[in-house]
Amino acid sequence: MRGHIRKDGNKYCFVIDIGRDPETGNRRQEWFYGFDCKKDAQKEMISIIHQINQGTYSNPQRTTLIDYLQVWLRDYAKVNTAPLTYEGYEYIVTSHILPTPLAEIPLNDLKPLDIQGYYSRKLENGKKDGSGGLSAKSVYSHHRLLHEALEHAVRWQMIDSNPMKSVIPPRPKRKHFDVLTREQIHFLLQEAKKSKFYYPIYFAIHTGMRRGEILGLKWQDVDLTNQVVSVRRSVQRVNGQGIIFKDTTKNDGSRRTVAISSSVIETLRTIEAKQSRHKQSYGIHYQDYGLVFANDNGSPFDPDGLSRGFRRLVKNLEIPHIRFHDLRHSHATLLIQQGEHPKVISERLGHSTITVTMDTYSHVMPHMQKEAVRKWDDFLYGGQDEPYRTS
Repeated sequence: MRGHIRKDGNKYCFVIDIGRDPETGNRRQEWFYGFDCKKDAQKEMISIIHQINQGTYSNPQRTTLIDYLQVWLRDYAKVNTAPLTYEGYEYIVTSHILPTPLAEIPLNDLKPLDIQGYYSRKLENGKKDGSGGLSAKSVYSHHRLLHEALEHAVRWQMIDSNPMKSVIPPRPKRKHFDVLTREQIHFLLQEAKKSKFYYPIYFAIHTGMRRGEILGLKWQDVDLTNQVVSVRRSVQRVNGQGIIFKDTTKNDGSRRTVAISSSVIETLRTIEAKQSRHKQSYGIHYQDYGLVFANDNGSPFDPDGLSRGFRRLVKNLEIPHIRFHDLRHSHATLLIQQGEHPKVISERLGHSTITVTMDTYSHVMPHMQKEAVRKWDDFLYGGQDEPYRTS
């Protein structure tokens, strides 16, 4: 394979012979323009010839959006994102973007208006069963995928700029969630004792940890002496893989230490004793993953099974029909109402920033403002009328 560099006005270009068309027998060439100096043109020419020889080259002038996204999924997302994240990305690309005209637009010709139109059509009639449009939250997930994928296209020098920077995504409505009162929590825990998921429910209420984090907790993560647990992994169910363990990364806010109370310590000791009896009962058939919360035979709980079991439990109780994840919200909301600092709560929940915490629980903040005013008056005047008030 050969290449030739030529002067093109005050710029340089090069052409590469890539053989003959197998059907017509005609000579095939690719031209590349716009290099400021001969050295840059030569460097790029050598790189492209190497890619062609390795079978990895894709000309961005001919590469469509769907061509690129499939490569991005295979070579980046599958390697660098969590299995559930990759699964979601793959679904968006294959089930939503692929069947649309957006997919066939050449990568270099892609404009913000093309993507804006795609969003509009998805909001109007984007459901796969034809029953209506996707929610703003769903379309926003498409926006995040496209923004990340095309940002990599810029880094990989396939396009000069990311058109997503000029696209206005739909803003998801703030999702309402129910939380439990102190009395409802006591009632739920009493009723949950009949469920095999009692201990994960108890732990979610007392720590605010996520479902997968609770089910991924191992005894090696528990420090009974210092009364803390370390969040290092989560359990997930992934299509085609079953139940997997996902380690949290060191730069992820989810990787954290969570303080636990004396009552939680006693509950953990009870769990430990029960597991010891189960190990003796099952003998060599016990599946010892070292998990704190597990089936009687030691195998991991199915996270989706936990959610289904929790829904069945609360369905028959005279409390709000909350999700398992709302136990986390209940924990945080009650802490805020007790006057705990949002920074402490943010660290406890494993939020990436305190802003996430403040945005999520902004509905509780007016109560905090009123409570702060009351405390200020109590501190300054001891509950008495202000002595400096003018008539």
